[in-house]
Amino acid sequence: MRFLAYCVGVMLVLGCASQPSDSRMTDQQFSDFASALWQAEQKRNQAQEGRLADLSAEHLAVVASERKQWLDRLAVIEVESLSEQNQINHAVLTYRLANSYDQYRFGAHRMPLTAESGFHNSLAFMAQRGGFRQTDDFEQYLSRLEDMPRYFQQQIDWMRQGIADGMTQPQEVLTGFEQSIIAYVTEQEEDNVFYTPFRRQPEGIADAEWQQLTERARQAIRDAVNPSYQSFYQFFVDEYYPNARQTLAAGQLPDGEAYYQNRLEHYTTLQMTPAEIHQIGLDEVARIRAEMQQVIDELEFEGSFADFVEFLRTDPQFYAETPRELMMYAAYLSKKADAALPQFFQVLPRTPYGVEPVPAEIAPKYTTGRYVSSNRSTAPGYYWVNTYALNRRPLYEMEALTLHEAVPGHHLQVALSQEQDSLPDYRRSFYTSAFGEGWGLYAEYLGLEMGFYQNPYYNFGRLSFEMWRAVRLVVDTGLHAKGWSRQEAIDFLANNSALSMHNVVTEIDRYISWPGQALSYKLGEITIRRLRQEAEAALGSDFDIREFHDEVLKNGSVPLQVLERQINRYIEQKQQAG
Repeated sequence: MRFLAYCVGVMLVLGCASQPSDSRMTDQQFSDFASALWQAEQKRNQAQEGRLADLSAEHLAVVASERKQWLDRLAVIEVESLSEQNQINHAVLTYRLANSYDQYRFGAHRMPLTAESGFHNSLAFMAQRGGFRQTDDFEQYLSRLEDMPRYFQQQIDWMRQGIADGMTQPQEVLTGFEQSIIAYVTEQEEDNVFYTPFRRQPEGIADAEWQQLTERARQAIRDAVNPSYQSFYQFFVDEYYPNARQTLAAGQLPDGEAYYQNRLEHYTTLQMTPAEIHQIGLDEVARIRAEMQQVIDELEFEGSFADFVEFLRTDPQFYAETPRELMMYAAYLSKKADAALPQFFQVLPRTPYGVEPVPAEIAPKYTTGRYVSSNRSTAPGYYWVNTYALNRRPLYEMEALTLHEAVPGHHLQVALSQEQDSLPDYRRSFYTSAFGEGWGLYAEYLGLEMGFYQNPYYNFGRLSFEMWRAVRLVVDTGLHAKGWSRQEAIDFLANNSALSMHNVVTEIDRYISWPGQALSYKLGEITIRRLRQEAEAALGSDFDIREFHDEVLKNGSVPLQVLERQINRYIEQKQQAG
């Protein structure tokens, strides 16, 4: 694999300009420059406190122009003259800014939804993440609720522009999507999810003031929230869905081939072609399929691979009977994983995590599970488990799912990153799929050493999850670069995994509507596992698994080429010390 140079995040935007002689910076000069850059970004966000994002064409153009100027300045800095940490800082800032600018120049703001969610779902996090203690917290939140009509109208205007420009989601993946919109409209204001912060009166707010706040909340839901969601629902049903494009591939969007290549490189942090990734996927599918067959043979199952998968998909023994049963099992597995962590990590996060069901408003078209990180030091993270359609949530997949989404997967990695007080804010809050999702998939593999997958069916579930990510390399590139139909992609995933057909269809629609993101998991995991193998080979008896894991995670989420340099440096230092 060819790793991106440090300037490749800008290459997609500017090309790597030759570096003038005055491009050398001391570490202090770069730190000051980086701090000014980030403060400018934060100041822009603070200017909108009490409001939702300004999506006017004028504002978006100004923001894009400013980020382009920052990128130009980053591109000419002699990175090699900086310290290791500032080299990482440079890579992260470049990556973050380049993505924002690329999204703008390709017009992604005209398509603010995927097959499973959109801006209307994201707003609900304002109510669900907590942090409401003082009057000002509630007043800013209420101001945002009251700002919804303007914000929704701007989103709708951009989506209308997307219809005119051919920049929409494919109609084929949007069937039923309108239910995720109308679910937020309620007859009683107190039943609305946006009323959640007002269901408990904090200490320190007087009764009379609290009564004024709650009345204002009911009025905001009645006059702003409900009408905004209702108007978006009508727009979606009457205009967007009927006029959504009939094609599937990102390559068929305006400037689509360049857009897909850009998204591919953004999500993987690797400079590869769709054809190269497609072949890696085919090779991985063949390897994992052979391991799955070994499990079937071990169980002495009489029948074909397809027969075995059908058995797994339909036999009641593999499914919970109630949402509570599924949630209790997820919680049990989470605690089992917690207990194994000290054997594999020297440094563990202070932030706890909870286990909750996926919100009902989005569950029908949502993935099987997800990690939702904390955005405050006083709040936990959450491992979400989808309890919708229990006959499509097999128990034999729950070990792998839990290890990926909770610990040692996303919660461990994200919480440790957020707790790295020595790192600048833009590093602690940074997340790139190639690293984060690669780590999540590596965490599933690590379960073998942690005492999980003792049951052959559950080991098959692990392999099915790994196959799921390998298939992504094939179907994502197949759909977006090789002209595959939706049914071809569904059949390929269904024929090579034990995922329920509901999950298969939901996942394929996700890949169609979110081009490139699905590539990050397997390519990230392949990189982490390869680096571990190289460290084990180089260090022999001096290899310490706990030390290696801490080394991988110590700098937070980083592009894969940064991780490779980091681990190579660790190996060299360990050898020299020995």
